[in-house]
Parts: sequence; structure tokens; C-alpha cells
Amino acid sequence: MRLDTHCHLDAAEFDLDRQEVIARAQQATLSAIVIPAVHVDNFQRVRELAHSFEQGFYALGIHPMYVQHSQENDLKKLHTALTRYRDDPKLVAIGEIGLDFFIPEISQGLPRLKQEQFYAAQLDLAHEFDLPVLLHVRRSQDVLLKYLRRQQVKGGIAHAFNGSLQQAQQFVQLGFALGIGGAMTYSRALQIRRLATELPLDALVLETDAPDIPPAWLKDHRRNEPCQVVGIADALAELRGETLQEVLDGTAKTALRVLPGLTGLAEI
Repeated sequence: MRLDTHCHLDAAEFDLDRQEVIARAQQATLSAIVIPAVHVDNFQRVRELAHSFEQGFYALGIHPMYVQHSQENDLKKLHTALTRYRDDPKLVAIGEIGLDFFIPEISQGLPRLKQEQFYAAQLDLAHEFDLPVLLHVRRSQDVLLKYLRRQQVKGGIAHAFNGSLQQAQQFVQLGFALGIGGAMTYSRALQIRRLATELPLDALVLETDAPDIPPAWLKDHRRNEPCQVVGIADALAELRGETLQEVLDGTAKTALRVLPGLTGLAEI
């Protein structure tokens, strides 16, 4: 089973050929593509997109990089949307949420405080609606963990994880898997490649983050696509000294565990 657990298929980069992108993913026999929201204005868009093809699923949340332009009322809008769609079988998580301490203008003072407030509030919603979360993790691992210890959630995925092995193990202990994508395919990405080989497959899931983080073979400023998850899986298999099928089966089993909303898919 081939799954892309994180793909921004609603992004403007796909506006000219979105249906062709979906068709290529279907030709690559992907069973699921999870499309996370990033702000309230695209909640309806990601939901409609997920419902437009069989393999589509979605998450609703406010991305930390959009928090500075969000209002407290947006959290109420998120609550309203989750209430309205709580029985939607295509809704599998709250996300993309988290913290971004990489960009200076949003990682200090009041902008950072606002990020943390929105993150904590969305963890509360994840607890209330019994949904896993898709976490944005950029130079913020320890603070993310601090809040996860305060508010018990159903687990989820630490997307594009690039922390230490010890931090990774702490996320895993809290019921999370780590998203492995195109960054792992670069030989210079030593930390990510170490995590990809030292952690068991039951701690890893596959993702593209398309249109971003293209794998090494698309490094010349080419757009990433969900069909590239197959090449990412093959690169992970080579790195680990395992077969492609072992990696596909292992990461798919992990994805179904951390995103229980996907369990309606065909059995592995």
C-alpha cells in the first residue's frame, strides 16, 4: 500500500494541472493522499478536493506560519468546522498545526507567544474531537513535546522531522510517527538519514509535502508531486537495506495506526 501522508494538493502550484497530478498519483497506485489545511480560508477547499477523488483525505488546522495573520475567532471557526464534519470519513486529523522557530520574525516575542497559544488551543480541539494531529516541526521539537505532555492527544505525525534521535524517540513514545520525505534522499541530510535507518518502520511514514521538499532527482527547482512517494520509498528501502515491499508495507501499517481514519482502506 502506497500512502502520501502529507501533500498540499490545494496549492497554487497545482492550479494548471491538478487533475493530471492526481491521475499520475493514481497511476502510481497510491491508496491515499492526505491534504492538510493551513488556514481557515482553505478549510472548504481541502475538503472539497479530498472528496473529488477516491484516494483523497484531509485535515483541518491553522499552520504556525499563518498564525500571525489569524484572529482568535479563527479558532472558533475551526471548532465549528470540526463539529460540522466530525462524521466525515474523509476527515482524518487536525493539521497542519505546530510551531516554527526557524523564521526570526515569528519566533520571538509576541508572534512566538501567539504561535504557542494557537498550538495549545488546537491540541485541546484534537483532544475534544479525538483526532490525531499533523505537526509542523521546525526548530521547535522540545517545546512541541512540552505541550504534548500537558494535553493528551491521539498521536499523529511529526511532519518533516529533523530533530535528534532522542527527540524522535520521545515523539514515538507519545504515539507519533515521523514523516519521511524528499529531504531524506539527499546524501548531505545526515541527521534525517540516521533517523531513517535507526528507527524501526513502525515509527516512520512516507510523505512528499508536495509541492515542496522535492527529492534529489527533482532538485533543479522542479515541483514535487504525490507520485514521487514511490521513489522516496525506494530510496528509503535502499538506505535501510530492505526491500521496497517491506518499506511500503511497514510504513503503511504505521500510517493506518497513527491515522485511524484511513483504516477503511483495503487491507495490506
